[in-house]
Amino acid sequence: MTRTDARGTIMIADSDFGDVDIEREIVEEAGFELLAAQCKNEDEVIERGRDVDGVLTQYARVGSRAIDAFTRCRVIARYGTGVDIVDVDAATRRGIQVTNAPNDWCAEEVADHAVALWLAAARKICAYDQATRQGTWQWQSGQPIWRLRGQVFGLLSFGAIAQLVAERARAFGVEVWAHDPFLDESELRSRHVRPVSFDQLVEGSDHLVIQAPLTPGTHHAFDRTTLRRMKPSAILINTARGPIVEDAALYQALTEGWIAGAALDDLEEEPAKQRDWRPHNPLFSLPNVIVTPHAAYYSEQAVTAVRRIAAEEAVRVLTGQNARSPVNEVPARL
Repeated sequence: MTRTDARGTIMIADSDFGDVDIEREIVEEAGFELLAAQCKNEDEVIERGRDVDGVLTQYARVGSRAIDAFTRCRVIARYGTGVDIVDVDAATRRGIQVTNAPNDWCAEEVADHAVALWLAAARKICAYDQATRQGTWQWQSGQPIWRLRGQVFGLLSFGAIAQLVAERARAFGVEVWAHDPFLDESELRSRHVRPVSFDQLVEGSDHLVIQAPLTPGTHHAFDRTTLRRMKPSAILINTARGPIVEDAALYQALTEGWIAGAALDDLEEEPAKQRDWRPHNPLFSLPNVIVTPHAAYYSEQAVTAVRRIAAEEAVRVLTGQNARSPVNEVPARL
């Protein structure tokens, strides 16, 4: 198919899936041309995508500068649920439909990963493994470890994924607390979860899982002030977005004993959004930190699903159909 006989062009701004076979099949079957790029900043999005009809993006920011530079774009489809990398207001003003993937595409995976990080940190799995590989065969290499049953397991946010985390955690005999200002307290209680304020969550949790979206209100929610209020025996788990936790503050909290440990699925610097990233973050030097590469969502099934969702949403909008998972409201085009 050539550009002249295609119905338009859909650009993959960036992805780390290794190929574009799934997207290409969907896009070209609908009569569009696929342009695969690996943009790492907004300038590159503008350079490659100025005249495209639709954009799929995983990590590359599509901000107001890019949106204002687009000449034909009608849809921006996010590989994933969060849309903080897209200026939704700017897109709405330009009449561009923004779509995402509903939580259920990876909800089970993220819940499993959150619990895996929690247990690995609480039971000192990585510390034991490293000590054993170095020739130390002693249970003391992981001490102190505290019994989970009876401890407070806190959740920041109680959306679909956090609810799955709570179901899993409850089997370990913990008391589940949650803070979510957007849910009625009766909803939490109906799921055998104690509704608490943010202050209560921070000060009372023995294990605290962050599963909140990244917004201006949650950015650096865990800074020095917040971390100082946590229990010195507490473990912080972040399976949401990295910038919710201030890395420098967390490093200080862990080295000075404000909290006992942390397990993170992303870092504040968000390495996947950088070109030629190198592991210079001081957190990597600490034995009481576990870091995974923003992999909580990953399973073969989840990756296939999110790729299909994004491509199909772009095609749906460009062929005059309603998006199944719209983020904004734009006027219908005739």
